[in-house]
Amino acid sequence: AEEKRLAEEQAKREAEEKAKRDADDAQRLAEEQAKREAEEQAKRTEEEKRKAEEKAKRAVADEQAKKEAEALQRRREEEAKRKAEEESQRQLEEARKMAEQNEKNWAEKNTSGLEMEKSDYHTTTSTYARAAEDEQDRREEGNRRKKKKPSAKQQQQQEDRNGGNNRRGGRNQRGGRGKGQMAKPTSMQHGFDKTAVVAKQDVVIGETIVVSELANKMSVKGVEVIKVMMKMGAMATINQVIDQETAALVAEEMGHKVILRKENELEEAVLSDRNADDLAKVSRAPVVTIMGHVDHGKTSTLDYIRKAHVAAGEAGGITQHIGAYHVQTDNGMITFLDTPGHAAFTAMRARGAQATDIVVLVVAADDGVMPQTIEAIQHAKAAGVPLIVAVNKIDKEGANPDNVKNELAQYDVIPEEWGGENIFVHISAKQGTNIDGLLEAILLQAEVLELTAVEDGMAKGVVVESRLDKGRGPVATVLVQEGTLHKGDIVLCGLEYGRVRAMRDELGKEIESAGPSIPVEILGLSGVPASGDEATVVRDERKAREVALYRQGKFRDVKLARQQKAKLENMFSNMAAGEVAELNVVLKADVQGSVEAIADSLRKLSTDEVKVNIVGSGVGGITETDAVLAAASNAIILGFNVRADASARKTIEAENLDLRYYSIIYQLIDEVKAAMGGMLSPEFKQEIIGLAEVRDVFKSPKLGAIAGCMVTEGTIKRSNPIRVLRDNVVIYEGELESLRRFKDDVNEVKNGYECGIGVKNYNDVRVGDQIEVYEIVEIQRTLD
Repeated sequence: AEEKRLAEEQAKREAEEKAKRDADDAQRLAEEQAKREAEEQAKRTEEEKRKAEEKAKRAVADEQAKKEAEALQRRREEEAKRKAEEESQRQLEEARKMAEQNEKNWAEKNTSGLEMEKSDYHTTTSTYARAAEDEQDRREEGNRRKKKKPSAKQQQQQEDRNGGNNRRGGRNQRGGRGKGQMAKPTSMQHGFDKTAVVAKQDVVIGETIVVSELANKMSVKGVEVIKVMMKMGAMATINQVIDQETAALVAEEMGHKVILRKENELEEAVLSDRNADDLAKVSRAPVVTIMGHVDHGKTSTLDYIRKAHVAAGEAGGITQHIGAYHVQTDNGMITFLDTPGHAAFTAMRARGAQATDIVVLVVAADDGVMPQTIEAIQHAKAAGVPLIVAVNKIDKEGANPDNVKNELAQYDVIPEEWGGENIFVHISAKQGTNIDGLLEAILLQAEVLELTAVEDGMAKGVVVESRLDKGRGPVATVLVQEGTLHKGDIVLCGLEYGRVRAMRDELGKEIESAGPSIPVEILGLSGVPASGDEATVVRDERKAREVALYRQGKFRDVKLARQQKAKLENMFSNMAAGEVAELNVVLKADVQGSVEAIADSLRKLSTDEVKVNIVGSGVGGITETDAVLAAASNAIILGFNVRADASARKTIEAENLDLRYYSIIYQLIDEVKAAMGGMLSPEFKQEIIGLAEVRDVFKSPKLGAIAGCMVTEGTIKRSNPIRVLRDNVVIYEGELESLRRFKDDVNEVKNGYECGIGVKNYNDVRVGDQIEVYEIVEIQRTLD
């Protein structure tokens, strides 16, 4: 019983304690809940109070801004009204002075006329004598005529004209002269016979000026200028351009003060208005140009440095365009210019050497010194830049680096270990051997050169490459040499100008600014500048436009003068040596650098018997204008990485013109050379057999991107090679993965039918692209 009682008491205590704990927990939870709700209510109240304060502040700020705007508008209106009143007063004052001057001039003329007439008493020239003779002549004439009496109207007209007496009494009528009354001088019988005085002004005349522009500057009609020139013995039309000396003589003859403007005064003023001279200079990264012979490993070396794969995408294994890249190493930043290694790109490589600080000459250890290697050495020495030799392919069988040193020594490229000034580095671009040693050598040479540039001033640089993008317009790759180029800057670039609308780095990323030694791609220029043009940031877009237009005019004048000189020289040479066979060429390429390099190489092929004449060249796809020019000049059309549009193809077919496409430059050069030399035995020509336009793109898990196409020309054959064109520019070459019509695999699809096309190893097909199918045919040609 005792144990039971104790157990009951124990249970009772536990129950009481549990009830107490539960009550305490419930009370605590209730207090916490009440506290949280109070805090949340306080927060809400504080937030509402803050929002109300912000709203009141915004209302006050808006009211203040509104009042300030109204006050500013009132001040502007008052200022405009004041200026209008001042201008009105000025014009009234000028009109008053002009009227006083005219009145004074008229009074002087009338006074001088009266004095002359009063002093004239000669019997044959006196006014009185002339009036008497006229009266006598009229009487004699009237006596001779046997006619009826004149009517009253005719008589009145006669009396008014003669100013004589009437028939009835000789009394004065309407200003007639009575008996004993003197005749009024003739100068007082006329009304207004004086033109307004032309205001004399300063006339600014440049090197050349159009006749109509000169007339506008002098505020006279163009015919007046032509009359003065005719009196001086010079014949001209209203739109003719005259020189500065002739224009100055004409202006002085017409009573104006002449101000002669120097030829490039505006250009000098615009380019000198810069703030880069008084700013501090800082060290900058070196600009390195990689040069060498074809396939010696220039692009592979740079590719390994940048850890990107560019070399595989180059047609024929050679670099087609100058690429500018900057890389960050452990010891600093280096900017690389990757110039093409083929001999045809001499102009591009020379331009790269002019923009560079250090030249890295890549020489294959198994090939040794080759023709382009020698040219690269000459360019580097002509530019006065140090030369670092990278002996590549040391891992290859037959590699002999010492032989390379011996061969280069013949061209004054002496290694440091032989007592010379040139650093030699043995590398393997394929394996990556000693690439770090090459970078160290570059940075060591840059440290010796102590390269500096202004970083904060207005930018200045050089155009490395340029092209015309159909979607984005003119695109230029600019290497900044000093200052900082910002988005929105106004750039004067050779013959072109514009505001930088967008800037991209070599990876295609949008950037806002670029400092010294940084290559960028800029958009917004008025046209495609020439590679090698100087790009300068200026302050005033209007003045930049004037300088660009002036440069374009001078360029046209120089070009015309060269053409005239060439025509004259050709005339004399043809007279002396007989007619020379000419191969006329219309050349179009995808970038400006390729156009210049190919044109230069083609001109070098000319001989005494056969001459290459480039009648037209440019950047972008082949247009109908190019085809018409080729037809007019009996020329062949060469397209390098571009294609002809539909209208151009129609003209080419109608005129039966010779159109050729190329993607590798040495094939173009070799074929033209063979044509000129008469060595065109069997050749392989690409003949387009079909063209399809991409209307839609579908994704397939097995085949990737499938292009839904409409065949617009010829026949699409599955077994033939293809090209993918975007805006008439080749973006991919390969073969078809699949060709289907509905769900059936087919071997060919003819014109006017739809089909599905899968391009092998290429999935970036877009709507609007064109797929061109061609076959390689063997043609026997003869030189006509």
